[in-house]
Amino acid sequence: MGRFRSKNTAPEIAVRRLLHQAGFRFRLHRRDLPGCPDIVLPRHRVAIFVHGCFWHQHGGCRVARVRTH
Repeated sequence: MGRFRSKNTAPEIAVRRLLHQAGFRFRLHRRDLPGCPDIVLPRHRVAIFVHGCFWHQHGGCRVARVRTH
């Protein structure tokens, strides 16, 4: 699991781009909130956690598998 970044992952950046294009303003990685959410929309009181392929284990995805040697 050490190979996987916890911040600024590709899925997280994609979500941030969509939110920004839609005109939302947000904060990143607020440590003062439980779980340290990836994206926080303070005006709407919403916290967003973005989990990528490793956590969801998408079928056929090469990074979704845990490799043991």
